[in-house]
Amino acid sequence: MDLTLETCRIRSWRLADAPSLARHANGRGVWLNVRDRFPHPYTLADADRWIRRAVETTPETQFAIVVGEAVGGIGLEPKTDVERRSAEIGYWLGEPFWGRGIATEAVRAMTDFAFTHFDLCRLEALVFEWNPASARVLEKAGYQLEGRLRKSVLKDGRMIDSLLYAIIREPLLGP
Repeated sequence: MDLTLETCRIRSWRLADAPSLARHANGRGVWLNVRDRFPHPYTLADADRWIRRAVETTPETQFAIVVGEAVGGIGLEPKTDVERRSAEIGYWLGEPFWGRGIATEAVRAMTDFAFTHFDLCRLEALVFEWNPASARVLEKAGYQLEGRLRKSVLKDGRMIDSLLYAIIREPLLGP
């Protein structure tokens, strides 16, 4: 995939992105707002491992957000079994790129891509309670708040709430 947007590009990861990925992913502010499987500190070895996994996955579901170089990531985690027509969307940006509308534009584009290229009728995202900027990104991209999951996340030694946002593909296709 390679989408040129107004503020950024979304494209497939490349092995040459590893130094940029390691640099932009290594901020504590980034780590505070993502799952713990996202390492901190984020090393060049972590970046290399992630990119290799992303490019080897079929179908491709993880992409780089590029502003001159890879400065963030966005992707889908398709669900299985009875939730097989749903997926979780996740995204992050290096801290110097926050507040510029990049994440909102990337989420809108990825949402369109997901509904066009996958047999999905629902996309959802979890936002940690201390991250209202990410909640606003989702709202501006058309996602709706469905609920607060009280004390559902252990992050940085604290039990916190998470907010569940979702968007539904209309009209629903298929059975």
